[in-house]
Amino acid sequence: MKSQLAVQMYTIRDFTKTATDLSQSLSKIREMGYPAVQMSAVGAMGGETPEVSAEQARKMLDDNGLQCIATHRSWDDLAKKTSQEIDFHQALGCGFTAIGSLPGSYREQGADGYAQFVRDAAPVVAQLKESGIRFGYHNHAFEFERAASAENAQRTLFDIFVEEGDGDFLLELDLYWVGHAGLNPERRVERCHARMPVIHIKDKEMAGNEPVMAPIGEGNLDWKNLLPACAAAGVEWYAVEQDVCRRDPFDCLKSSFDFLSRMSV
Repeated sequence: MKSQLAVQMYTIRDFTKTATDLSQSLSKIREMGYPAVQMSAVGAMGGETPEVSAEQARKMLDDNGLQCIATHRSWDDLAKKTSQEIDFHQALGCGFTAIGSLPGSYREQGADGYAQFVRDAAPVVAQLKESGIRFGYHNHAFEFERAASAENAQRTLFDIFVEEGDGDFLLELDLYWVGHAGLNPERRVERCHARMPVIHIKDKEMAGNEPVMAPIGEGNLDWKNLLPACAAAGVEWYAVEQDVCRRDPFDCLKSSFDFLSRMSV
């Protein structure tokens, strides 16, 4: 079975600040067995004059037998510099991008802002799609604040994306944050069927009386049932993203890869 696992590079953001760091980190990722990455928070590629261009990053990926299956980009750039973003993704060989949070101007408006963002995003999403790039939204926990309606007292802000976004408004669901918000991740996965080409996964363990992020399989999330639910919902790639690592992040990534490989992901 071909692996569907990717490293969300945010996990090792402290090891991608220079071209040399990035090259060495990609080599380590390939040695672990991962076939893909999500290029996010890569310091060497940031700023007005990045040390590593999209073309150079693509060569590094190719040299290591890796592919870029997703990025995180700013909404301002996607909306105002759409052609440049298309060129960037095509040079990188990447067909999916997501934003990591809702812009503050929309978030401040509550439910109305969420609905407005779906409407405002539509023409940008369409333009990206015409160039072979899919668009998604990555959640944290705050999107699951209640936005009750007369028809549904338990409706959340995230439900607005699910209900009012069409099939082109995709959802880069982060299962950890769904659970952190007090919802059942498996039910949310089922509800977002066919709209999650890429998801983010990390585990949640207890350190004394405090929940902390952990490598997959070292915490308490119900992977035995979650992973089959993801497969049934059409997930194409599982991006391992551990925002905070309590030991070497490469060791955490390897532990996650080994566990998920045993689960045939």
